Amino acid sequence: MEKIYLGGKEHHIRTGCGIVSVIVYGDPDKPALITYPDLALNYMSCFQGLFFCPEAASLLLHNFCIYHISPPGHELGAAAICAEDPVPSAEDLADQIIEVLNYFGLGAVMCMGVTAGAYILTLFAMKYRERVLGLILVSPLCKAPSWTEWFYNKVMANLIYFYGMCGLLKECLLQRYFSKEVRGNVEVAESEIVQACRKLLDERKRTNVLRFLEAINQRPDISDGLKRLKCRTLIFVGDSSPFHSEALYMTSKLDRRYSALVEVQACGSMVTEEQPHAMLIPMEYFFMGYGLYRPTQFSDSPRSPLSPSCISPELLSPESMGLKLKPIKTRVSLQV
Repeated sequence: MEKIYLGGKEHHIRTGCGIVSVIVYGDPDKPALITYPDLALNYMSCFQGLFFCPEAASLLLHNFCIYHISPPGHELGAAAICAEDPVPSAEDLADQIIEVLNYFGLGAVMCMGVTAGAYILTLFAMKYRERVLGLILVSPLCKAPSWTEWFYNKVMANLIYFYGMCGLLKECLLQRYFSKEVRGNVEVAESEIVQACRKLLDERKRTNVLRFLEAINQRPDISDGLKRLKCRTLIFVGDSSPFHSEALYMTSKLDRRYSALVEVQACGSMVTEEQPHAMLIPMEYFFMGYGLYRPTQFSDSPRSPLSPSCISPELLSPESMGLKLKPIKTRVSLQV
């Protein structure tokens, strides 16, 4: 089955653990970049801010064909998955990705994931190293849930089970995704990106979200395998993200020769939506290590919050794997 979405073509692919939706944008002859969203989200609610940013879109679509993978039952207009179907584990979801790659005849791919999606893609990269060129992870997870997260997820699971996508559940999810600056308060209205996300959450079917939540809440700790992960890894995290410490921990477990951390100030977990411009220049330098580049007409964009002078000089030093990436921080003004 195929549908057209804003120039992309949707494919419904039957895999060993259910049907998965993949929306493809761009020239299939170009290298592949696959994306995987966070809990209760799909490409529209998790990545549209990044891909609607002209400079980022030019960088990504100039170099890649984009394959947006949705967790089972999270695509636009998805029907409820039968409650009797077995709930896939996190490892099942990682194995599902290899079936997607084989369906399209893809070799090694670039991967971009957010929080739960970042965990799935990291697990995929550990299991299928030869199929991953690099990882771009936003507010990633690598440890098993802490007692606090486990309990919080159980509360959300009970809300989903008894009340569906109710207002309280959506508030819990929005706190997971966004900083308090954009969520608003009594005096300040919530931002348009939060309003749009709230509406898109209304479309999710309770059983589909619950299945993904259960898979993530039972995830194993993959910390010990991170040192053996030799593909280059770029990690973004907002300093207001509830998973900020998790991202710092994951960075400490990765091989420092092949990894870098970018902390985005005044931002929550979904940097892709809240401050996509903060991702632009770090991604540019990351891709330069692969011989990729951004079209020159956008090279001096005044809209980017970073400039080369903000970046550590060591970032520009060529090494065997390309460019040496150093931990850097971005400071992005909230003023419009």
